[in-house]
Amino acid sequence: MPPIKPRNGILNIIPYKAGDAKIEGFDRVIKLASNESPMGPSPKAVTAAKKAIDSGLQLYPDPSCSALRAAIGQAHGLNPEQIICSNGSEELLHLLAKAYATDDDEIIYCQYGFIAYPITIHAVGATPVMVQEKDYTANVDAILAAVTAKTKIVNLANPNNPTGTYLAKSEVLRLRDGLRDDIILVLDAAYAEYVDQADYDAGLDLVDNDLENTIVTRTFSKIYGLAGARVGWAYGPASILDILNRIRGTFNVTAASQAAATAAVQDRDHMAKAKAHNLKWVSKMSRALENIGLTVTPSQGNFILVHFPGGAEQSVATDKFLRTKGIIVRPVGNYDLAGALRITIGTSAENEALLATMAEFFT
Repeated sequence: MPPIKPRNGILNIIPYKAGDAKIEGFDRVIKLASNESPMGPSPKAVTAAKKAIDSGLQLYPDPSCSALRAAIGQAHGLNPEQIICSNGSEELLHLLAKAYATDDDEIIYCQYGFIAYPITIHAVGATPVMVQEKDYTANVDAILAAVTAKTKIVNLANPNNPTGTYLAKSEVLRLRDGLRDDIILVLDAAYAEYVDQADYDAGLDLVDNDLENTIVTRTFSKIYGLAGARVGWAYGPASILDILNRIRGTFNVTAASQAAATAAVQDRDHMAKAKAHNLKWVSKMSRALENIGLTVTPSQGNFILVHFPGGAEQSVATDKFLRTKGIIVRPVGNYDLAGALRITIGTSAENEALLATMAEFFT
C-alpha cells in the first residue's frame, strides 16, 4: 500500500530546530541562544499564574481572553475588540496563512526573516517568495518589485530576528501604500519593546478598519519573559480578526498563561528595567566584540548578530570553543549566515563571561 500523502508543500518544510539547552559534562550552562529574557517574568506575573493554577486546572480557560485583551488594550491605548490572543505569536502566522492563502498563492518574506515564515507558507501549500535584503535590512523596493497577481500576504519582521535591524515608520508606510488593497501586510513586532529609535513605530496605528489590509503581531515571550507560557497577540481590523477567531483553537491560551500575561503587561516598571538592561548590554557587548576585530550588526532586539572575518570556519571554531566553557550561542547557518553567530543578551554575569571567553579565544 502506497504511503498516504500530505497536502502539497508539507514535505518541503525543513523542521525547526530549537537552540541547544544543554552541553554534555556541564550541570549548568550559560544559554545565550534563544532570545529569552535574562530578567525573567515579572514577579507579579508569576504570582498571578500560581493563583490561576490553584483556582483549578480542571476548568477550561476563558476562550476569548477577555481580561488579557482588556489589559493589552489599556496598556497600548487600543480597542480590545480588535485584539486576538494566541498560543504564541507564531500561531497567528499559521492562522493568517491558513485563512488567506491557497495552493495558487504567494506569500512574501525577507531574506533573513524569521525562519518560521517559510514553514507557515509551505504548510498551506502556498509558494514562498524570498526577497533579498540590503545591508541585512528589509528592502521596500525589492518587496514591492516581488509582488505579483498571486501575492496574498507580505510578512515583515520589524525589528528582524536574527539581524536586529529595523525599518523606520516612513518606510513601513511606503510599503503599505505600495501594496494592493487585497494584500495583507503582517507586521511581526515581537521585539518592538526593545527598540530605542525615534523613527520606529510598531505599526499599531497603521491598522485601518476601512482599508483592512494590515495586522500587527506581538508576543509575551521576549521582554515580558514569558516564553514558556506561550502567549501572543495581534491587533488588526475586525474583518481579519473575525476570520482568525473562526479557525483558532477554542481554548488556545491556558488560564495560567492568561493570568501571567495580564499581570505582566500591567507591570510597566519590570518592563522598563528589562529594556534598560538590554540597551546597556547591546551597546557594551557590541563595542567589546568590535574591539577584538569582529563586526556586529546594529541591533534593536535582545540579541546581537556577530560576523567573523574568517567566515564560516571561524564562526564554527568560536562556537565550539564557547561550548567548551559551557556557553551556548546560536549558529545561524540556516539563515544562510554561516559566518555569523547570534548572541542573546544575558544577565550581567553571563555577558561578562561571554566577553571574557571571546577575548580569550581571539588573543
